[in-house]
Amino acid sequence: MMLGFLLARSGVRVQVLEKHADFFRDFRGDTIHPSTLELMHELGLLDEFLKVPHEEVRELAGVVGGETVKMADFSHLPTKCKFLALMPQWDFLNFLAQQAKRYSGFELHTEAEAVDVILDRDRVRGVRVKTPAGVSDFAADLVIGADGRHSTIRERAGLAVRDMGAPMDVLWMRLSRKPGDPGHTLGYVVPGQILILITRSDYWQCGLVIRKGAFDEIRARGLPPFRDALAGIAPFLRDRLEEVDNWDQIKLLTVKVDRLPTWYRPGLLCIGDAAHAMSPIGGVGINVAIQDAVAAANILCDPLRAGTVSPDDLARVQRRRELPVRIIQTAQIAIQNRVIRRVLATDKPISLPWPLKLLQRHPAFRRIPARLIGLGFRPEHIRTT
Repeated sequence: MMLGFLLARSGVRVQVLEKHADFFRDFRGDTIHPSTLELMHELGLLDEFLKVPHEEVRELAGVVGGETVKMADFSHLPTKCKFLALMPQWDFLNFLAQQAKRYSGFELHTEAEAVDVILDRDRVRGVRVKTPAGVSDFAADLVIGADGRHSTIRERAGLAVRDMGAPMDVLWMRLSRKPGDPGHTLGYVVPGQILILITRSDYWQCGLVIRKGAFDEIRARGLPPFRDALAGIAPFLRDRLEEVDNWDQIKLLTVKVDRLPTWYRPGLLCIGDAAHAMSPIGGVGINVAIQDAVAAANILCDPLRAGTVSPDDLARVQRRRELPVRIIQTAQIAIQNRVIRRVLATDKPISLPWPLKLLQRHPAFRRIPARLIGLGFRPEHIRTT
């Protein structure tokens, strides 16, 4: 959607395909980081964007072994917005769609699922699309695969995937938020358990981190032990746990970390999770995908207007974005293996590791994780007009 908006804004004819009737899907990535808010500022859309209901988080904190730890302070970032915006992804997508529809070259097709690519020898020439009216073909000078970690486009295009593994999955659910609840808290860590809490206006979006493949075992034990486990991690939630009264209210996120060695082939480019599925650690996935979109627009806008997009142009996008992606994924994998795997496997009391002790003793160091999370590596800027 971001790439479609930027290209249409520059005079390129764009068709965006969304397989559902709308964008409403709960428990998607909803953290809009300062790097993305800076792009809204550069586009002249920030004031209007911030009118969309959202929560603002100026620091991240967690409770580790019963001790509250402040981990990141965004107040010193060199950006217009020195906070994370927590906004449902469907609101963000609707906002971008409204902006894009101002341009005559932009078309959004809902209930339009891309099920295959159309090949002419080695070149992708378009996509085959399933709609309520039947199957039809969409021709294109360039197809962008932005269909997520289970990308049909990359699979049908025959792009190889390197799976780097993940030791955990996440169970997402909602619980009501009440007066007197703690403020913005990143999560709770106790022996064998990690609970992520994301603030909404009137509810908590809760994510229980579990061992990879353990959901069937948890479900077999039943809901009462599941609710007891949540209460043991965050006791203030105990008075509302009966709100989770069936397993349909709990959504399993199968965590994947993978990357395409090559993000493109003639006529096709993958970006976002279709090119590099990110771990939920840091909530960076949506923001990295947006950075991909901005880089792709900056590099491909002129070739698309001229009708001369070449594999070399697509390779430039990968070269621009691959190093930041590799750095972030390497950091995520290290945290998964050295921290999360150990926490989930232990029943012994957890003490603060030395990096968190350092953040507690020297608040200025909280600017470092704030910059890594809030801006990432090699943040992009709007170069198109």
